[in-house]
This record gives sequence, C-alpha cells and structure tokens, in this order.
Amino acid sequence: MGNEYRIALAGNPNTGKSTLFNALTGLRQHTGNWAGKTVSMAEGSVPFKDKTFHLIDLPGTYSLFSNSTDEEVARNYIVFEKPDVTLVVLDATALERNLNLALQVLEMTKNVVICINLIDVAEVQGIHINERLLTNRLGVPVIKISARNKKGFQMLLDTIDRIITGKISCVPIQMMYPDEIEEKIKIIEPKVQKLLGSDLSSRWVSLRLLDGDEALLNEINKRMVPEVV
Repeated sequence: MGNEYRIALAGNPNTGKSTLFNALTGLRQHTGNWAGKTVSMAEGSVPFKDKTFHLIDLPGTYSLFSNSTDEEVARNYIVFEKPDVTLVVLDATALERNLNLALQVLEMTKNVVICINLIDVAEVQGIHINERLLTNRLGVPVIKISARNKKGFQMLLDTIDRIITGKISCVPIQMMYPDEIEEKIKIIEPKVQKLLGSDLSSRWVSLRLLDGDEALLNEINKRMVPEVV
C-alpha cells in the first residue's frame, strides 16, 4: 500500500489496549463488525514521518486458540491477513499472566513489538521492569508506555517504523516443548511445510494440529486450499 502499513493490536482484556488505540488514533478511526461475525472491529490511522499506520484493534483475548469467536477473529487476522507489525499490549502489573498471549503471538508471526502498558501504575507499586533484558530474551523490541498519559508513544512509533524499514530485525524466541512433542513436530512439520510453503509458520501449524485444532484446519482449507471446479 505504498507508505501505508497495517498494525494489529493484540492483548488481554483490561490491559489498556483500546486506550492506546484511542490515544494514538484520536478521531481518525471508525468501527464496524468483522466480516461474517458479530464481533466489533475498530480501525484507525496514525500519521508518522512519511507513513500512515493503520491500527486494527483486535478483540481482547487471553489466548489465541479456538475457544471463542473473539480468539478466532484475533488469531485469523494475525495469521492470515499478515499485518506488517503486531503490537502485543501487556499490563505491567500482571506481566507473568499476560506473557502467555505474547509468547503465542511470537510463535505465529515474526514482526512483533511487546508494549508494556500501565508502567506508571507498576512503578507506584514498586514493580521495576527491565525492558532491555526482555528484548534480549524474547528476540523482539519491548517498549514501556503509559497509554493514559501518552508516555513512550514516540519510541513506540519509531520502533514500529524501524521494523517496517528493516532497521530492526525481529528474531522471536522459539518455545521448546517436552521431548515427546518436539519429536512429533519433527514428523509433522515437513509435511505442513510442503503443503503450505512459507505462507504460515509450519511449526506453529504443527503444534495446533497436535492440539486437535479443527477450527484452524477448517480455516486453512477455506482460505488456502484451491477449490476444485
């Protein structure tokens, strides 16, 4: 889209994700429903330097499996629509719980920014977060912000811009599972790779198949398998 880029916002409920969305987009936003769903969709734009970032506020979810329509909508957008950057918003006061979703996103897509919100509240509670250590551990940029006070926005937007321009290369950590699961992944992944190519993360799809995710399999068939005429 030239100098226009899509940025997906993911996060648990009550992390301030929509507050961040509203603070960044202001009146440059509109709402509707996801195609074929009753789940509401909000999209807005942010001009930055010579670019326009189109922000898509995904439904707040605790995971990206197929346990609810919200989870399917959020997951399908990240996996199949392939936003240029996925921004995962975490609550600084509940980091351990929120990281579960972040790690799931890191298995699905490469260009990710971990955005730790409510940092002002965390500091009042005596919580100190080492974002540089987290960046090294996770392999993607970690930015601390306060959406309510618009703190850290410039660094956040600059980081998104640097990922888009290739100045920052994201290398997400690969989660390792028990040996039995890893052995099964080794068997399944080459077959998935052969069928889907590089369109989706073959490791992630293999994990979802091992978990019996029929909803994902149906979505892949609907979106990626050519119809026989």
